[in-house]
Amino acid sequence: MMADAGYDSRKKGLGHEIKELFEYGDLFLILAYRDLRVRYAQTFLGIFWAFLQPAATLLIFILIFGKAVKVDTGNVPYPLFALTGMAAWAYFSFVLSQSGQSIIGAQEMIKKIYFPRLVIPLSKAVVAFVDFFIAIIFVIILMILYQYSFTINILWFPVFFLINIIAALSIGIWLSALTIRYRDFIHVIPFLVQFGLYATPVGYPASLIPQKYQLIYHLNPMAGVVEGFRYSILGVGEISIFSYISFMTIGLLFVSGIIYFKKVEKVMADIL
Repeated sequence: MMADAGYDSRKKGLGHEIKELFEYGDLFLILAYRDLRVRYAQTFLGIFWAFLQPAATLLIFILIFGKAVKVDTGNVPYPLFALTGMAAWAYFSFVLSQSGQSIIGAQEMIKKIYFPRLVIPLSKAVVAFVDFFIAIIFVIILMILYQYSFTINILWFPVFFLINIIAALSIGIWLSALTIRYRDFIHVIPFLVQFGLYATPVGYPASLIPQKYQLIYHLNPMAGVVEGFRYSILGVGEISIFSYISFMTIGLLFVSGIIYFKKVEKVMADIL
């Protein structure tokens, strides 16, 4: 199979790859801005969808886990407990689903001009900032209503948010490369998002999982991230050894995803 006609086949070092991404920073921002406009274009409610979606999901969680199952969340009101986990998950799921399908959606542009293809999935991380910002506003409003205060742990929040971004991109980059060769992965993405919501401690604490399954459970990258969000925002729980397993999984997925993506990038235009 021939290499991409627009692809520079010369071997590049890591420093050159990073420099090239910065050189195409304008394209990165243009793609992010375009996606943001398209997302809410020709919709009656526009950006208010970003308010309605987390509100509807929160209501379902309150009815299922808060009222029916009556999950014990200690001194934290259940709506606040669930919404904090949802803020992390909503960002992750959006970036994963959008970046996972991003290369297929941009195939016409890829066939015509050369640019670092990694710019496409990376730009999705910016688009999701709007929804995430709205979710955090919801969290702050609930904290005011429940008279719940931040603790010194809030200083860790930027760290866990950065880990959340890397977690979303790590799987998104993998999926964006895999969907080029195997289009079945386009149908796998919605399943991952739906299944992952309940396999992640969003509506319940990770402590409910039996101790003997904690290791396997925390192979889920988002398990540690959600715990980190609650630790930093609500000041509850702890960053256990199992959480570090999640973080290590994220690092492994991110590095391996970029390596595989760069391998596929050489023949991307021909496959598409």
